[in-house]
Amino acid sequence: MTESTMEPVRIGEPVRIGLLGCGRIGKLHAELISTRVAEVELTAVYDVYDPAAQGVAGDFGARVYGSASEVIAADDVDAVAICSSTDTHMDLLTEVAQAGKPAFVEKPLSLDLPEVDRALAEVESAGIQVQVGFNRRFDPAHRYVRDRVAAGDIGDVHLVRITSRDPAPPPIDYIKVSGGIFADMTIHDFDMARFVTDSEVTEVYATGAVRVDPAIGEAGDLDTAAITLTHANGAITQIDNSRQAAYGYDQRVEAFGSGGMVASHNPHTATASYMGDAGLQAPPLPHFFIERYIPSYLAEWETFASVVRGAPSPVTANDGRAPLVIGLAAWKSVRENRPVRTEEIVAEEIVTG
Repeated sequence: MTESTMEPVRIGEPVRIGLLGCGRIGKLHAELISTRVAEVELTAVYDVYDPAAQGVAGDFGARVYGSASEVIAADDVDAVAICSSTDTHMDLLTEVAQAGKPAFVEKPLSLDLPEVDRALAEVESAGIQVQVGFNRRFDPAHRYVRDRVAAGDIGDVHLVRITSRDPAPPPIDYIKVSGGIFADMTIHDFDMARFVTDSEVTEVYATGAVRVDPAIGEAGDLDTAAITLTHANGAITQIDNSRQAAYGYDQRVEAFGSGGMVASHNPHTATASYMGDAGLQAPPLPHFFIERYIPSYLAEWETFASVVRGAPSPVTANDGRAPLVIGLAAWKSVRENRPVRTEEIVAEEIVTG
């Protein structure tokens, strides 16, 4: 492996970020970088839709560049955040690796496993640090579950249950290019399963349906799914997904083992309750991921600043690859109505790629 030629940013100096992609998630990151994380500074932006880049730059004091390559090569960019459309991630990561700069990459890395492997080979050759945007690892409640499991507090892990339900489905135009529910939504849960159990997934059995909107099915996707994962250490993870929960954004993780159980619960919009003759009432859940996961996004960026300064990445490029393999296995399982070994996906992708 060739070591990166970039000098780590010294303590006390902000990490200068070049942002590629100024859509919803890119704009969110730009706002957090610019207003709430002291360790980082937004200096450069690019988007194929120039008004989006101009808007972000104007709001947060960054410079607009004419291409992604210019941002990557800029002297005032210490690290690059790849928040563009999924189909561009691996080409951009390859270019960042060749420039020898650390990279933050939003999930999913790609919908194409050979493309991921090609880019990861460049990352390995360049020796750059990569952090993948699985922000839920940094959520205090979910991390508490993982930390208690890692400490051995529940003994050997037997079962993990993950619930992930959105308040409403995304637009159909987005669904058509998203790669489907397993690549767009469940991919976070696949990552959480590996994170909590600290064990790779060896087999996937998935089933799904269209229960929310027929247009989602017409677009070739599902809006309701249940997945069972078997891990190398013998643990079993069960995941349930829905694109529409009438009561809000529902995100829970539970781990059960030989010595006990630990679980994360949904935060409410206020720590209050009312009790009357109609029973107990509580404030609603956060409406969507932006309200629910701001603390995890902040911790994610604080961590990436440390990565750029030389700390090891807690969410590596290989951590981005593994959930893609699981997602591909889930789609194969739905199509063929059978359990699918993840090694089948790797073998097939090598042959077809």
